[in-house]
Amino acid sequence: MGDNDTDVTGKRIVITGATNGIGKEIARALARRGADLTLVARNEAKAAATADELQREPGAKGRPDVVSGDLSDLASVRRAGAEIRSRYASIDVLVNNAGIHALSPHTTVDGFESMAATNHLGPFLLTNLLLDRLVAAAPSRIVITASEAHRQGGRPDLDHFAEPRRFGPVGSFRAYGQSKLMNILFTQELARRLAGSGVTVNCFCPGANATGLIGDNRLIAVPMKALASTRIIRRPEVGARTGIELSIDPKLGTTTGQFITSTPGLHLLPPVAIRRDTDYQHRLWLRSAELVGL
Repeated sequence: MGDNDTDVTGKRIVITGATNGIGKEIARALARRGADLTLVARNEAKAAATADELQREPGAKGRPDVVSGDLSDLASVRRAGAEIRSRYASIDVLVNNAGIHALSPHTTVDGFESMAATNHLGPFLLTNLLLDRLVAAAPSRIVITASEAHRQGGRPDLDHFAEPRRFGPVGSFRAYGQSKLMNILFTQELARRLAGSGVTVNCFCPGANATGLIGDNRLIAVPMKALASTRIIRRPEVGARTGIELSIDPKLGTTTGQFITSTPGLHLLPPVAIRRDTDYQHRLWLRSAELVGL
């Protein structure tokens, strides 16, 4: 894959989680290619600093717009969606990249488990709020940052997946894996719903990366940074490549409903069984819509 010189001047691209890690490197690459960027971020100071930095990239056409939005807070997602809709009649690419891996339990203001809310319900709501703007720009694209961690999540209980739960650092990987599995199942169901609209939707695994995903936990952050100089842990700019290609590569313009992994060797593994269960994917959509109030 990869048309790395694709010019996207004038294309409106909305990115969540662009203040560090994978999202920032996707934003940097798109800024260099002339895109009109919108950064959705919960930390306004970091977003402003990121916008200033990206404005200085060679090829950048101006300072990215910034929209305040916390994916773990549904009211905040609705405000961000309304602001984006008021600013733009059409959106060429939506990159749902924001995500967290919480090593201990947290409950959101809406009463949800934090990873289920931030990694799935928030992006699910934001995407639905912006769908008509994406259809208006067709051919357009939706790109979602998922993970090979989905293989360790198990089948989410549709009645209880978003409820607060108790877990420690080890158990957190199962909860995180479930949230990433829901990214993939959402991608597949949304692709079917958008068939014929000119909007494609795909997700990808950036591989194990030295990013801010695991927060400030030194137990994991220190060895991750040490491994970043090896082939085991990738630098964010390497992990971002597949996301960049899915966003703008002309060769992928009609690809939809796919999960693409950039983790070496793992593309040889068969898909987990639930990815073939279209009835479950439909029911996950309906349950998610119920939880976010659509």
